[in-house]
Amino acid sequence: MFCVYGGLFFLLFSRFLYIQVTGEAEGQPLRAMAHAKYEREQVLSADRGKIVDRSGDPIAEDTVSYKLIAVLSEKASKDVKNDKWLHVVDREKTARALAEHIEMSEEEILDRLNRQDDPDVFQVEFGPAGRDLSHDKMKKIEALELPGIQFVKDKKRFYPNGRFASHLIGFAQKMEQKDGTVKTVGQMGLEKTFDDLLTGKDGKMAYESDTWGYLLPGAEKQVTPPEDGADIKLTLDKTIQNFVEDSMNQVEKEYSPERMSVIVANPETGEILAMSQRPTFDPETREGLSSNWLNEAVQYTVEPGSTMKIFTLAAAIEEGVWKPDDYFKSGSYSIYDTTIYDHNKNGWGWISFREGFQRSSNVSMAYLLERMGGEAMMKHYRDFGFGQKTGIDLPGEATGSLNDVGPVERLTTSYGQGMTVTPIQMVQAASAIANGGTMMKPYMIQEIKDPNTGKVLREGQPEEKSSPISAETAEAVLEMMESTVTSENGTGKIFRLNDYSVAGKTATAQIPSGKGGYLKGPNNLMYGFLGMAPADDPQLIVYVNVHRPKIPAGEYGAVPVSKIFKPVMENSLKHLNIRPDVEQETGKAYSLPDFSGQTAESASKELEENGIRAVIAGSGGEVTAQFPVKEAPVLPDSIVLLQTGGEPVIPDFTGWPKRTILAYASMTGATVELSGEGYAVSQSVSPDSPVDSATPVVIQLVTPEQEVITSEKEEIPEEEQLPLD
Repeated sequence: MFCVYGGLFFLLFSRFLYIQVTGEAEGQPLRAMAHAKYEREQVLSADRGKIVDRSGDPIAEDTVSYKLIAVLSEKASKDVKNDKWLHVVDREKTARALAEHIEMSEEEILDRLNRQDDPDVFQVEFGPAGRDLSHDKMKKIEALELPGIQFVKDKKRFYPNGRFASHLIGFAQKMEQKDGTVKTVGQMGLEKTFDDLLTGKDGKMAYESDTWGYLLPGAEKQVTPPEDGADIKLTLDKTIQNFVEDSMNQVEKEYSPERMSVIVANPETGEILAMSQRPTFDPETREGLSSNWLNEAVQYTVEPGSTMKIFTLAAAIEEGVWKPDDYFKSGSYSIYDTTIYDHNKNGWGWISFREGFQRSSNVSMAYLLERMGGEAMMKHYRDFGFGQKTGIDLPGEATGSLNDVGPVERLTTSYGQGMTVTPIQMVQAASAIANGGTMMKPYMIQEIKDPNTGKVLREGQPEEKSSPISAETAEAVLEMMESTVTSENGTGKIFRLNDYSVAGKTATAQIPSGKGGYLKGPNNLMYGFLGMAPADDPQLIVYVNVHRPKIPAGEYGAVPVSKIFKPVMENSLKHLNIRPDVEQETGKAYSLPDFSGQTAESASKELEENGIRAVIAGSGGEVTAQFPVKEAPVLPDSIVLLQTGGEPVIPDFTGWPKRTILAYASMTGATVELSGEGYAVSQSVSPDSPVDSATPVVIQLVTPEQEVITSEKEEIPEEEQLPLD
C-alpha cells in the first residue's frame, strides 16, 4: 500500500511540476485558456462619416437601428418561470407574427426557427430583413411579446431627405464580408467614391471578468477608442436643392418625361448648389432604383441643341465677324449636297443677325460659321472646355465629343446637333459668359474633415479654369441672351421672371435613335434652357433639360422646362437675398439691425418705419431671436419675425413665402404641412388660434409662375414644337 500510494503521489507531483514548468496541459497553453475564459472583448463601433450640405445640415449619416434575433436554446430559459420564457416556444405563432413586420415570408422565418432542433444552435438572425429596423418597428414587434424574440442595438445609414440628389449622394448598405462580419459599404455615388474615407475604424474594450461576465475586482479596462469616418461637406444648398426636387416632381407628375436633369451653380466660384435628375430613387429604401446608376449631370452626354448657339455667338464676336445689324436670308442654307433649315422652314424673310439669334435661327449660325471659318469656331469650342472633362470632383466624368470631321459636321455642331456634351460642361462654359469672360472650374466638395482630430483632409476652393473670351464679348453675349427673353421675337419669353431679369437660351434638340438617325415626332425631342440671373450681374446659372415629355395638345415643349427653371431661379435668388432688379435700381433694401434685448414694440415700430411688416412669435416683451438674422438685406413689404416669450398664436399666413413659414414654425413649435411652392394662399387653421403642435396647419402655396400666360402663346415661335432638321 505504501508503494502504491507513494507511486501515485510521485506521479501527481510530477504532473504538477510539469504543468508549473511548461504552462501546458494536454498540449494546451493554460494561460491562453484562462485568458479566453475570463477575458472579455467588446467592439466599440465607429460611425461612418456624415455627408452634409454647405450649412452642415445632414444628407447622409448613421443613426440607431435594431437587429432582430431569435433565441432557440432552452438553456436560455433555465431557472425562469414558465410565463417568461427566454427562448422561442411556439415556432408557428412566432413565424406568423414576424412575417407581418419584416420582409420575410412565414415559411422562410419558420425554416430558421426550426434550427431549434439542432442542440448546437443557441440563436439565429434573419439576414437583411432583420437588420436596420427602426425604433418604431422594433416597438411594434416588442409589443407582440413573443418569447425568445430579442433586439440588439445597431447602426444604419440614414438619408433624412428622401429623394434628394440621390444619384449624386448614392447610398451605402450593410454587406456580409468573407469573414462573416457585416460592414456598411458604399454602393454608388459619393458613398462609393469616398467609401475608404467615410468608413471608420472600430475600437474595442478588453477586460477580465468572472465566469458570469462581471468585471473582476482590481481588473482594469483596456479601451481602444473607435475612429469615426471623415465627414464630407458639399457645396450643395439644401434649400435650393429642395426647390429643384419639388419642381422636378411636379413636372414628372404632369408630363411623364423619359428623363430630366437640372444643375444650379454659382458662376463666380464654380460651386454647384443643386444637382438632380429623373428618374431617381429613395436612398433609404432604394425604391425607384433602376438599371441606370449614372449621375447624368456628369456621366451622361446629350446633343444640346440650340443652347450651343450661345458659344457659337461668343466665338463670332471674338473673331470680329458678329455684325448684329447685318441681314441674311432665313429659312434654309445649303452646303454641298446638304440643306439645313430653320425651325420655321419658310423662314422670316431677310432678317438681322440680332433677330436671327432671338428667333434661334439655324441659318444665322451657318452664316456666322461661314464668316469665321470652321477651324476658328472649333478652337473656341475647345477653349470653352467642350470635348474635355471639366475635372469636377465627382467620379466617372464623360468627355463628350466635338464632331470636327468636315464642313457639314461643323455646320450642325454650330447649332448643337451631331456633337455631345455633359450638362456640367454646359454650366462650366456658361460661367465664362456670366463671369466677365473668366471660366470657373465646377466643384462640389467644400471640405473633408477628420472628426477625430479636426484636421481638414481636403478643401475645395474656387479655381479659374481659363478666360476663353474677353469681358466685352461676355457682356455682348449676355445682352443678346437677355433679348431672347425680352424681345417680341424671342423664343425665351416664357422664361421671364417677375422680379429678376433673365439672360438665357432655349433649345429643342432631336434625340439620336441609336440606329444612325433621330427619333421622329413632337414627343421625341429634348427641350432645354440655359439661363442666368440677374442678367446684368448673374449670381446663378440654371441648366435644365427635359427628354421626351408628353406634351398635351395646344402646349409647347418650353412649358415643362419653364416650370422647373422659373420657380428654381426665382426662389433661389430670394433665398440668397439677391435684391430684385427694381430694388437694385432704387436702393431700397434695408439692412436688419440686431433686435435682441429690445422690446418687440420698439422693434416693430422701427421695422414699420422702413416699410417692413413685423410679426411677433410670442405674446410680446423682450426680443430673444429674429428672422432673418442681423445685417440681412430686407426689402419693403417683407416679413420679419421677432421671437419673444409667452404663448404664440397662429398668424394669417397669406402672402408669406415658404422660408418664412418654416422659420415661424421652428420658433413657435407649430406643426405645418405645406402643399406646393411659392407663397401662401390658404390655411386650415384660423388666424389667432393657439399654437397646438398636435394639430398641423395645412398651408397651400402657389407660385406666380402657375398663372398661365395665354396671351403669349401665339407670339412665341414654333421652335419648341418642331424638330431641328
